[in-house]
Amino acid sequence: MLFRSLDDIRAACRALPKGDERAAAAAAARQTTLTKPPGSLGRLEDLAIWLARWQGRPRPSVERMAIIIFAGNHGIAARGVSAFPPEVTVQMVANYAGGGAGINQLAAVAGARLDVVPIALERPTADFTVAPAMSEQEFLEAFTIGHDAVAPDTDVVAFGEMGIANTTVSAALCAALIGGGTDAWVGRGTGVDDAGLARKRTTVAAALERHRAILNDPLAVAAALGGRELAAIAGATLAARQHGIPVMVDGFVTSAALLPLARLAPDSLDHCRAGHASAEAGHRALLDVLGLDPLLGLGMRLGEASGAAVALLLLRAAVACHNGMATFADAGVAEKH
Repeated sequence: MLFRSLDDIRAACRALPKGDERAAAAAAARQTTLTKPPGSLGRLEDLAIWLARWQGRPRPSVERMAIIIFAGNHGIAARGVSAFPPEVTVQMVANYAGGGAGINQLAAVAGARLDVVPIALERPTADFTVAPAMSEQEFLEAFTIGHDAVAPDTDVVAFGEMGIANTTVSAALCAALIGGGTDAWVGRGTGVDDAGLARKRTTVAAALERHRAILNDPLAVAAALGGRELAAIAGATLAARQHGIPVMVDGFVTSAALLPLARLAPDSLDHCRAGHASAEAGHRALLDVLGLDPLLGLGMRLGEASGAAVALLLLRAAVACHNGMATFADAGVAEKH
């Protein structure tokens, strides 16, 4: 296994490759020659330059885009913190395989390959109010599964998740690594009623108290309060950085999965962009902490990479203009004096 200890992950985060500034500069220079007023395509121009930086080519590509959904089960689901029962995780994995989920439709529209990676669904994590959700070994195994799931020749990748109770897990990670208490981070998730929301807050508060001794260690927190699918997302995001693959980030759960990496290295998410700000409580605040400015705000809260998949269409628009537009010289159009 590539990661034999948490220190191996820490070391990888200290040796992150940088973006290709020459490619970014060439892409920025090309933008100034295209037949349009400077900056008139707004963030589409920024996206093209961002893609160029991390792909290492002045004219980026979006022909090989991938969406990977990681699925995991959570012991705290038994505490009634979700509007859906735990067996829905397995049922939704089958739905993805059958092509019936929202993400199947959105991946097809975006022209992205969709992969689903269930992780030990028969073995939920422990109830983190009484024990660590995962041992260090279990966390490393899930992290490695995510790391190995990313194909090096991918142009752009987005990660999604499925796991009943994982908004509670994500709220716990945020409260532990950012602070602010339960009210700042606990939302309704799949649509819990007031009693369910109260159970979520109580559960997160109990977890913070149970694990207060390790709250200064991001990876220890990720193991004690996280989930296998979140660990896999973190591992996959690290792999994308190592392979020079830009990442489109999805919603609250996916963003929370990246928080331990951001705590280990402030620049660890430079190859990421936030596809959208979800309707889940705390997501915009979390994106602010991560330094990610969302591209869309559509009131989505489905998860499973749905918001990121919609944002992939923006990348197609950005690249189509960047690569396909004529320059002033090519078109014989006079430039601005």
